[in-house]
Amino acid sequence: MLKHFLSLDSLRKRALSKAEPGALHDYLSTPLTSKRTQCEELSIVSLDLETTGLDPTKDKILSFGLVEMQHMTIKLETARHQLISIEDEIPEASAVIHQITDDQAATGVPLDEALPELLQRLAGKVMLVHYSAIEQNFISAACQKLFGAPFVIPIIDTLVLARRIFEHRNHTIQTGDLRLFNLRPRYNLPNYKAHNALSDAVATAELFLAMASDMVPQPSQCQLRRFLTR
Repeated sequence: MLKHFLSLDSLRKRALSKAEPGALHDYLSTPLTSKRTQCEELSIVSLDLETTGLDPTKDKILSFGLVEMQHMTIKLETARHQLISIEDEIPEASAVIHQITDDQAATGVPLDEALPELLQRLAGKVMLVHYSAIEQNFISAACQKLFGAPFVIPIIDTLVLARRIFEHRNHTIQTGDLRLFNLRPRYNLPNYKAHNALSDAVATAELFLAMASDMVPQPSQCQLRRFLTR
């Protein structure tokens, strides 16, 4: 419960004191982005994970996709998609959603090789996601297992921002309204195929920029705290 009363930087320092030497220790040694940073100056990583399920204590990460944003602009040249190999068979119900087969997963790299790269890409940046419980909890569980400490990062969650917008405008939230690909048409954004980690990361980045412009007349001129959800 103590973590709910500590600042994000205090959580980073606590995690750093527990982290074993290596990728997570290096990541946590990098200061976090201040919530007072002007959005124009932000370095953001839009990230999506595909997993075998929703429980980070038993389910596995199958892939990550990311794209970086600088100066409130998506940098497509930074896009990255990585498959993760796992020892278990992929559940059929899971494969139907993300369409990653056992043969495809076998071409990936083990999580202990993929995670250091991901942490390096995220160091000193803000993580942008849609429904942060997946990315935060799965990455933190992996860090805890591999490096002995949790994952800490400032987060912008487009699902949380959407809920804020609905509530501010007294709109009733129906089942499914806050899903990524149900929100995009509200901002006249194109349809992409869902449940590919990279396309979902790009879709989230586009949605955030559209929502930011909707929330603030000049989003690049406001501070990170206006959009921060953790």
